[in-house]
Amino acid sequence: MALFMDTGLLLRKVNNLRCFTPRRNRVKEKWAATRAKYPPTTLALQHFDAAYGIQLGHLWPSVRAALLCERKYGALVNNFSDDDVLSDLQDQGCRDFISDTDLEVHLEQISAVGVEGESSDLSTKTSDISHQQLSPLQISRNIKCLVFPRGDITRFKPAKPDKFGLLGYYLMDAASVLPCLALDVQEGHNVLDLCAAPGGKTLTLLQTQCLGFLCVNDSSISRTLRLKRVLHSYTPKPFLSGDNLRITSFDGTKWGEIERDTFDRVLVDVPCTTDRHSLVEDDNNIFSRSRTGERRRLPQLQLELLLAGIEATHPGGEILYSTCTLSQTQNQSVVEQAIHLAQENHSIHLQVVDLKPLTHMFRKTFHFAPNLHLGEMVIPHLAANFGPIYMCKLKRLT
Repeated sequence: MALFMDTGLLLRKVNNLRCFTPRRNRVKEKWAATRAKYPPTTLALQHFDAAYGIQLGHLWPSVRAALLCERKYGALVNNFSDDDVLSDLQDQGCRDFISDTDLEVHLEQISAVGVEGESSDLSTKTSDISHQQLSPLQISRNIKCLVFPRGDITRFKPAKPDKFGLLGYYLMDAASVLPCLALDVQEGHNVLDLCAAPGGKTLTLLQTQCLGFLCVNDSSISRTLRLKRVLHSYTPKPFLSGDNLRITSFDGTKWGEIERDTFDRVLVDVPCTTDRHSLVEDDNNIFSRSRTGERRRLPQLQLELLLAGIEATHPGGEILYSTCTLSQTQNQSVVEQAIHLAQENHSIHLQVVDLKPLTHMFRKTFHFAPNLHLGEMVIPHLAANFGPIYMCKLKRLT
């Protein structure tokens, strides 16, 4: 009898211990059901090795290494915030890359470099594209973006809200500021940000504090909601409800039908393969097999968006096309087709604006791809791991 009592007591003690003992999985993980044999990040790297290995040649190994490493960020200072974050960031060793520019290059030298730097094997499509030399950039000194020195991979601390609840700075790839600088927004300009979400470039444009009117659009309602949350965190409520800002969720490819010949400046920052994200995040990755069709349709979507942006610009206005991919198919090829189709289908003549002066101004901070025949591109580098960012500026003549 005592033996049975001892055994029962022992069983109760064992059962009590089970709640404290982690259980082992009894069933082996099923590969076919739970994990893809080739995840999207692997598929993306295979695709980039094949495409960019040819496109970038000897540059690809170093760019590849940088893309697979942690990217560097910049802190875009929020002029609407009451806090003086500029001095705090400078005390941490940061510098404003926009004010710390390389201004020693004379325009004559820039022009010479621009001529020498063009590729000698231009295709027949682009051999007749005229280029306009960009005059001295009138960059708004209200835009401030601080970065850590070259080779310094220190992370920024999250921004804190001021007494009005507005955050002092926005963390973003510092190279993403360049398209906004190249757009050369002047006092009283009406500006369209055609693919605005998640909002970094919209915030940069707002920091100029000289806009006459800004329309920000994104076709995705969920992304537009995210954009609104960003704007509410960085801009005063009266400004958001004023007449100078409009937020919409229209199909951007139809904008030429909505507001034709309207804006002084149009930013067309199109959806793309987002190379860096595609290499490090399996979630929402455009190289997922379920999104193959969407990825293949990207160049056509990009072309339609750029054409819509061109139509929305009035004669004399300027358009800035940008992506965050190294892909020539999504970059130069889209611009070439847009220039041709704008003239053929809409009798709109365009001129490519030379951005070489901009690359010279900021060569202390970024690495730029050499010898692009159309536009400029920031390429990732281990010492300055920003980008990729491609940008091409067009001036509408008629």
